[in-house]
Amino acid sequence: MAQAVLPEGWTARALEPATDLYAVQQLVNACERALGGTAVSDSGAIATVLARPGLDPVTDTLLVHAPDGELAAWAWTDRRTDADVHPAHRGRGIGTAMLRWIEERARERGTAELAQIVPDRDTAATALLRARGFRADATSWLLAIDLDDLPHALPPAPEGITVRPFRAGDAADERAAHRLVEDAFDEWQQRRKDFDEWAAHTVRRDSFAAERSPLAFADGHLVGAALSLGLPATGEGYVENVAVHAAHRHRGIARHLLRHTFHACRDAGLRSCTLWTHSATGALDLYLKAGMTVRHSSTVLKKTLQ
Repeated sequence: MAQAVLPEGWTARALEPATDLYAVQQLVNACERALGGTAVSDSGAIATVLARPGLDPVTDTLLVHAPDGELAAWAWTDRRTDADVHPAHRGRGIGTAMLRWIEERARERGTAELAQIVPDRDTAATALLRARGFRADATSWLLAIDLDDLPHALPPAPEGITVRPFRAGDAADERAAHRLVEDAFDEWQQRRKDFDEWAAHTVRRDSFAAERSPLAFADGHLVGAALSLGLPATGEGYVENVAVHAAHRHRGIARHLLRHTFHACRDAGLRSCTLWTHSATGALDLYLKAGMTVRHSSTVLKKTLQ
């Protein structure tokens, strides 16, 4: 079994979901604040990682504690991987030790390729990964819009389209949205999520904001969705998924759904709204035309394991 080689006095163990989620969230938030000034991850984001099919917290996660017992770092590995070192504990070789553990564990799992998303502002992490043979593969962008600049009224929906908010807890809405999103993302995602995994990440998440998640219908059939999360610590809205059925694209549906979401966020007293998009989706231009601007970017770094 893969073992982390750490400085004397430092200890490593697997994450225990029942007791460690809060501490891990605080660690991740500290790293986010150090990079961008704002903490954006909630406990649901950590729980979603642990619920990934095939990931076993006992063998596929790692917590590193400093000699004084403080949680200093964490990592996980599956089809993707990630690692965070608390800003107060950087420069001690902990990141290098975790990356070696990740690679060793990935080889044990039979993983052929590792992928990690790294903020472009995190130059130290980027340099570490590149030094170990990781290469740039794709780009992700965080986009934002200032809600104070929105027009007062919503424009009319595209012809033949009706829009209403997601009905929280409604099984029909949940199942239809799952099919729509996974069908739309099949064109570029590596694998299709089953309903339970997808729902845990979106509509069954504690932070899911149904009232800010508009659905678009044509002839009674769901053809578009913008699914949002509430992240109270940021004071911003966040769009997790935007999807339009392939047969109904290029009609302005996605842009209209975004406008609904932006107005709902403003009505809720939020100052801005954000979302991530990936270069493989080809959606960046859509969001720019909707009035959003790039706040910062991340690079997907990959390494083929021998």
